[in-house]
This record gives sequence, C-alpha cells and structure tokens, in this order.
Amino acid sequence: QVQLVESGGGKVQAGGSLRLSCAASGSIFTIDAMGWYRQAPGKQRELVAVTTNGGSTTYADSVKGRFTISRDSAKNTVYLQMNSLKPEDTAVYYCAAVRPYRPGPDWGQGTQVTVSS
Repeated sequence: QVQLVESGGGKVQAGGSLRLSCAASGSIFTIDAMGWYRQAPGKQRELVAVTTNGGSTTYADSVKGRFTISRDSAKNTVYLQMNSLKPEDTAVYYCAAVRPYRPGPDWGQGTQVTVSS
C-alpha cells in the first residue's frame, strides 16, 4: 500500500502563490507516476499535473505556464507550485500515486485551496 499526505493548502488572493506538498510512504518503490488532481464544488475531479519516474510531466491546459510539478525522490515527496492563482483554481487538491496493474491511483486526503478575487 501507499499512503499520501498532502499539505500546503490555504486561502490566497487572486494573483498569489501557494505550494502544495505530498509525502508518500509505504510501497513507494511500486509507484510509476505521481500527480495532482482537483475537484471544485459540483464538478468532476480533473487532472492538474502529473510527473513520471522518467521525468516527463503533463499539465492541464488551464494551468500551463502557472503551475509547476516537481518531485524530490530522496524525500518521496511531490510538489505543486501554483503561481498567478485565479478564483477558478479554487478546489480541493488531491495527490495521486499511480502504480501498475491497479484499477486506479492511490489518493491523499485532499487539501483545500481557495482563491478570492
């Protein structure tokens, strides 16, 4: 099993920045990729950014140029640096770990990000 613990959410004004962290523990050697998803009220959970063990990254179009995902393998931690935040970025942000032969990712508990205009 993999356990994921997020931190770093909070409230910020539009144009501000936040950095989310996600620390992984457990069977971390089985993880292929880690990423961030978000879910706004009344909306489906959506991919924000993902990074693979090979170092490739993928971003949602809505966050390209504003958000940066990074990974510290020594600390088993993945980060999401969020700059130029907009009110539409308001959501619960979830860390995810992808392992092979699993029906879906492992999830963290989520952290709230609120951006006020």
